[in-house]
Amino acid sequence: MALETPNHTQTVAGWAAYDSSGQIAPYIFKRRENGVNDVTIKIMYCGICHTDLHHVKNDWGITMYPVVPGHEITGVISKVGGNVKNFEIGDRVGVGCLAASCLECEFCKNSQENYCDQIQFTYNGIFWDGSITCGGYSQMLVADHRYVVHVPDNLPMDAAAPLLCAGITMFSPMKDNQLLESRGKKVGIVGLGGLGHVGVKMARAFGHHVTVISTSPSKEQEAKLRLGANDFIVSTNTEQMQRGKRTLDVILDTVSAKHSLGPLLELLKVNGTLVVVGAPDRPIELPSFPLIFGKRVVKGSMTGGMKETQEMMDVCGKHNITCDIEIIKADQINEALERLARNDVRYRFVIDIATSSRSEL
Repeated sequence: MALETPNHTQTVAGWAAYDSSGQIAPYIFKRRENGVNDVTIKIMYCGICHTDLHHVKNDWGITMYPVVPGHEITGVISKVGGNVKNFEIGDRVGVGCLAASCLECEFCKNSQENYCDQIQFTYNGIFWDGSITCGGYSQMLVADHRYVVHVPDNLPMDAAAPLLCAGITMFSPMKDNQLLESRGKKVGIVGLGGLGHVGVKMARAFGHHVTVISTSPSKEQEAKLRLGANDFIVSTNTEQMQRGKRTLDVILDTVSAKHSLGPLLELLKVNGTLVVVGAPDRPIELPSFPLIFGKRVVKGSMTGGMKETQEMMDVCGKHNITCDIEIIKADQINEALERLARNDVRYRFVIDIATSSRSEL
């Protein structure tokens, strides 16, 4: 394992955290030469995910410093390897969470690379050559073409960037629970943040009745009027939670703080499914009685495979689904991370990489 190999000859300007303070500062590093299976991408935009916040502060104890975060990347291809047939110079593309996988296991062969036990991520991972991966808080990226997707022409590159993580994180469990092929289901979205808001947009576009479940009563009007939710339940309101019992077919839980799943399970119909897509840093509570007495299922879901990610982008293009974003420059990353920690964003920060200079910060 090394930050770089002798094949890393391309000097790149980026922004990295150097220690667990989580402070982001300019960082000059090297990327590998464009190989036969690679594409080189001039990065235009990169979203800021809650995972970035965990990594820069080493909340999960796995960060390899210096770390260049960012896995919601959009840009334009500037170089194409000899084995690459499905991308050309000038193509609008995106890179999400995945940088490499074994390519041989049942999951890789079944387009579920995200569940390969040798998966390596776009940043803070170990690439095939032994180097540590660096993400999208940088001006250029070299990526294996098998982990790159096309961005539909009608989607703006800035508002499409968070779809590479937030979008696929919500799309995958919806597809897994047949919400793309059926209509009129009762879908609950827990939490109205970066994940939740795009989940509301998707579920409504797919023809479902959407209920937002939140601890914040102040978000009701925005959920209904701006995002199109049908109903809103304040999870701390006992009466509202009681009225909502056994009304929902599927719940997608996006909350990244410790909480109990018991009250949410009570909102599901018999045989209903609760999918956990948020990643709390402490164990969540799962009482047995709401499971047993409702024949309910709790499952998890993590992003999606590459075929599914391209499908998600195409579906978002068809329905004109994008994320609600706040554009920032590189010298605002630290402020944005602080605000993200306070949930003070509507609903995703996106760094304008293309116009950020290497001296910023």
